[in-house]
Amino acid sequence: MNNKKVWFWLMVVSSVIYIGWRLFFTIPLKAGIVSFVAGVCLFSSELVSMLEAVIHYVCMSHDNEPELPVIPLESYPDVDILIATHSEDCDLLLKTVNGCNHMHYPDKSKIHIYLCDDGNRAEVGELAKTMGVGYFPLANNKLAKAGNLNNAIFKTHSPLIVTFDADMIPRSNFLMETVPYFFMPKMIKDNGVWRERREDEIDPDYKIGFIQTPQSFYNPDLFQFNFFAENSIPNEQDYFFREVNVGRNNSNSPIYAGSNTIISRQALEEVGGIRTHTITEDFATGMDIQERKYSCYAVKKVLASGLAPDDFPNLLRQRQRWGRGCVQTICSLSFFKSKLPFLTKLSYFATLLYWWTFLRRIVYIMSPILFSVFGVLVVDTDVKGILCIWLPSYLIYNHSLKVLSGKIRDQKWSNIVDTILCPYMLLPILAETFGVRMHNFSVTSKTKTTAKSAKLIYSIPHIILLIATIFGIYFTVEGMILYNGYFGVIVLFWLCMNSYFLMMSILFMLGRVNYRSSERFYADVEVYFERCGETVKAITTDISENGFAFKLDFPEFINGVCDFKLKDSEWSANVKGSIVHIARAGDKWKYSVKLEPLDMKDRCDYDQIVFDRFPTLASEIKTTAIKDLTIFFKRRNSTMVNSSRKLPRIFLNMDTVTSDGKAIKIVDYNYHYMAIEGEITEPRFCVKMDKQLIWVKKIKEGTMRADNLYELEDWQVVSASKGVRDTLKNIL
Repeated sequence: MNNKKVWFWLMVVSSVIYIGWRLFFTIPLKAGIVSFVAGVCLFSSELVSMLEAVIHYVCMSHDNEPELPVIPLESYPDVDILIATHSEDCDLLLKTVNGCNHMHYPDKSKIHIYLCDDGNRAEVGELAKTMGVGYFPLANNKLAKAGNLNNAIFKTHSPLIVTFDADMIPRSNFLMETVPYFFMPKMIKDNGVWRERREDEIDPDYKIGFIQTPQSFYNPDLFQFNFFAENSIPNEQDYFFREVNVGRNNSNSPIYAGSNTIISRQALEEVGGIRTHTITEDFATGMDIQERKYSCYAVKKVLASGLAPDDFPNLLRQRQRWGRGCVQTICSLSFFKSKLPFLTKLSYFATLLYWWTFLRRIVYIMSPILFSVFGVLVVDTDVKGILCIWLPSYLIYNHSLKVLSGKIRDQKWSNIVDTILCPYMLLPILAETFGVRMHNFSVTSKTKTTAKSAKLIYSIPHIILLIATIFGIYFTVEGMILYNGYFGVIVLFWLCMNSYFLMMSILFMLGRVNYRSSERFYADVEVYFERCGETVKAITTDISENGFAFKLDFPEFINGVCDFKLKDSEWSANVKGSIVHIARAGDKWKYSVKLEPLDMKDRCDYDQIVFDRFPTLASEIKTTAIKDLTIFFKRRNSTMVNSSRKLPRIFLNMDTVTSDGKAIKIVDYNYHYMAIEGEITEPRFCVKMDKQLIWVKKIKEGTMRADNLYELEDWQVVSASKGVRDTLKNIL
């Protein structure tokens, strides 16, 4: 039995014992109606939490990610790629269409790309024409995204359909890494080699409905961004798409997320297309396909990336729509009457329980406040019960979650995220649960936010709860001192944990301004440019759609607009750019380049280099509570220094002479100016730098460092010369 199974069963056994003890021995039956209601609410929250955890890990008990079959190249079928757009900017659509145009496939004529525009915009039609893809406009669409996609689905004919949101840029291997899965009913691996199944080996009931790849993001999500944790915590959605959804393969219940998905046309046609009259059409459509006995799979490999919401109101609208749509679909009569297998229904029921997390979070925050501040008994027990039942169960439960959840998410960050969202998710989820429907479809905005990502006003509920929690801590400590109450230690621990989560929520709401005009990828891409008749090669440190940075061993003189060629393992692009900043980086020189406007071909080539890669943000969690706070305050209080140094400042400290023999020292040099020390009275003289003679002149009085700073005459021509370059190479 492996380590995960041991901890899973320990969690199950300890949870059963704990829940039994809580139910039969700790509900405050004699302390009044308020205590009884509070006690039942807390017990119910604990019961649901443990039930959700058990169902979740039963579904994830085996790694059931399918192996990608190897199929003959001629077997790859036609594929329709549908990009749904409503009001997104054409620049955003260009990147997505460009990614689709660069997809690898044995026969590229079998790829059919369509922009599905229910905004019916002329500029989108023009973009489709320019990029050589199809265009399906739709005016007066009353059925939101479902109506937009259905309009295209019933006008196309390929056996496989890919759906992308407007911002989701596919990697070039998307089709090659997904299409073969649809051949699993016809292929089998025999002695390590894939072959076609014989007729007697084919199960006629085994058919593939859809393959869901992760929804990944190339910009930091709001939790990463506001906490300055881009390099220490993964995107908040990574845990679901790379672990939870893949684990749901065991119960044939992976969730269709609406994008980054490849679907069987036959399956879609059997269910009547994308389901309409629901606010989460993708979620409901996936269930419809699974009900028709199609096998559906989620895979871990990131094959497309898009934009995460970058402001709190937009994030809330997205989560409220997801939550209400899930509750609406699962609580409907059709779900309970559906022909979905029991384990599939159980898995979806666990999804419903997740959206009730926000109610449970409020209960967990309020319970110790009620006890410590208002004297409301929520758990009727003694120290022996705490030490013998609660403490072992708590330790086993939390360690089990740590072992079973992998390296993407931990309990601490789950609690922080839930605490941030709970005041704003509670009422919408409760309303939907009791039948108060949300009917309007809200499209998640993809427009970059230039203001703060959140505002302190959103933290008012958290501030109120934190103040109450601090009062609770005070009264608990006072009680422990006055009455020597050991039971207060547990309440104090509970209150301190809640205060940390509430404090982190308030820090989150302080927000942060994103000054970047585009997202940066850390990437090693070859860069080539000409210098004095010689091709210079460099390697990028990072790259974005507006520019890139590279490092050199030698401080080259690059002035004005320069031609660059970028090349990675698959793609190359020719661009023009100018240096906007140069800095020393250890023993190398880092050059930052801002691109000049590009024509369509160069733009597409360059974008492909930028976006055809795995996002370079954190993929594993690497934090502690202390580290979280240290990073936050250190980064938040740091001052951003803007430097406009566009020429390398080279420290020489070289003793030399002028042309008339006067001893001087060249302190530093940047191709335009020299800082010179020595007894010099002439305003203009010639400096001997190794074998090179350079004329310099005194700069005007009143200029910074005017006492020893000299300007090179005709500096642009002189600095661009091969002689100066060779001289510097000899010196350095």
